[in-house]
Amino acid sequence: EAHGVNVAIEVADLTDRSQLERIEQLIANDPHIGVLVNNAGMAVSKPIIGSTPDDFQALIDLNVTAATRLGIVAANAFVKRGGGAIINLSSVLGVAHEIGGGVYSGSKAFVLSFSRALLNEAGAGGLRVQAVLPGATRTEIWERSGRALETLDPAILMDVHDLVDAALAGFDAGEAVTIPALPEVADWQAFEAARLKLLPNLSRNAPAARYGVKAVEHAA
Repeated sequence: EAHGVNVAIEVADLTDRSQLERIEQLIANDPHIGVLVNNAGMAVSKPIIGSTPDDFQALIDLNVTAATRLGIVAANAFVKRGGGAIINLSSVLGVAHEIGGGVYSGSKAFVLSFSRALLNEAGAGGLRVQAVLPGATRTEIWERSGRALETLDPAILMDVHDLVDAALAGFDAGEAVTIPALPEVADWQAFEAARLKLLPNLSRNAPAARYGVKAVEHAA
């Protein structure tokens, strides 16, 4: 009321397909929705070895499936409406799997790749897509995953309010990828430059000479 804005609260368990589809329909059909902040996520503090697929199914359902489905629905709805924005919460573990669990890191690498591909595909239609890569952040995700905050080095633990402020500053600056803790953007730019340098040679008609493999010859 203080800001003259109507607020509607929809509670949903996004790991439940019927509830997820209800949110999808809301995004698709409500023309007042122009921004999707995909902040729903979970972690599981278990190593892959000694675990079962079911130990990670809820994580996959939330971090990957829900993020993908909501992103697809929102992208189509926003482009049809002439523009909009999707902010996806990835993680620094999406590019630094050495310091995190394999399934969680993999899910966040997917969110980063999906976000960038979505921008590449739909950006011309007025869609903005930002991937935010937090480091360790002071939230309840740690205790829910079975790890106490007290076990973390305070030097790497960011307050969630600071994270949000930095993410929004990155959004306002037009960043497609925001890493709130990274001091020098030149480091990310160098990472990107190295990745782009690979592109011309990622798909060729013969194995690289360094493998010593003779390519099969095909008739023209």
